[in-house]
Amino acid sequence: MNDRASRYGTRELAVLSLITPLLAGMVASGCSSMRYRTPGRGVAVTSLATSDFDIEERMLRQPAASFPARVAVVRVQASGYRSHGSISYGHGKYSVVTAGDMERDEHFERLEQLPMVADVARLNRLLIPPKLESDKELRLAAASLKADLLFVYTVDTIFRVDEHDVGPLRLITLGLLPINEAHVTSIVSAALFDVRTGYVYSVAESSARETQLANAWTSKDAIDSARRRAERRAFEGLLDEFTLAWADVVAEYAGQTDEPVVSKLGDAR
Repeated sequence: MNDRASRYGTRELAVLSLITPLLAGMVASGCSSMRYRTPGRGVAVTSLATSDFDIEERMLRQPAASFPARVAVVRVQASGYRSHGSISYGHGKYSVVTAGDMERDEHFERLEQLPMVADVARLNRLLIPPKLESDKELRLAAASLKADLLFVYTVDTIFRVDEHDVGPLRLITLGLLPINEAHVTSIVSAALFDVRTGYVYSVAESSARETQLANAWTSKDAIDSARRRAERRAFEGLLDEFTLAWADVVAEYAGQTDEPVVSKLGDAR
């Protein structure tokens, strides 16, 4: 009896001696495999206007785009932005994301189908310098594509657990207690710039929210799936808002005021 207990105790100690270093390693590494890092913040896209212009000089800016217009598109985020599936490019007052995971080809096809849009092109890293301080770097890149207008948008995604903000670039522990309610709120904002002068034609914004029990967040992919759903819904809402704003831009700056704006697909707006 004592020999059996002794043998059992020896086996137990042997098992503990194997798993203890593993547990210690997990603690020492902050249990990184058990946590999800929230993405960085967005930026105020209208704040990208060149900083060396005072108010009076900005007021003197005039629209100079010709219609039908070529439109360049770019997504901007805070400097050093990263998400579960994207890493931004550039540094300074902001950075750019050229391979986001919320955008789909059909989203940009919607922009191409708007009236008085000749073409839509997305800016990439080959055209954008690494140092980013104002809208000028983006307008220069758009000018390389002979674009008339620059559509700039940004995403700000906020994670909350029981109404407490998690904050950007923070770790969320997986498998929180089931009594906790988790929210992911995404806000997508955009501004339409004149490539030649920096004049702002229009702004638009939309938001979307995903809510579920935090115990559903049992993996990084589960949390990131909620983020992607919220961001995609917010982006699609932004396109709806921008479509309405574009109708006003066309009416005012392209001289189409005598008849309703109709898209190339024939949908009345």
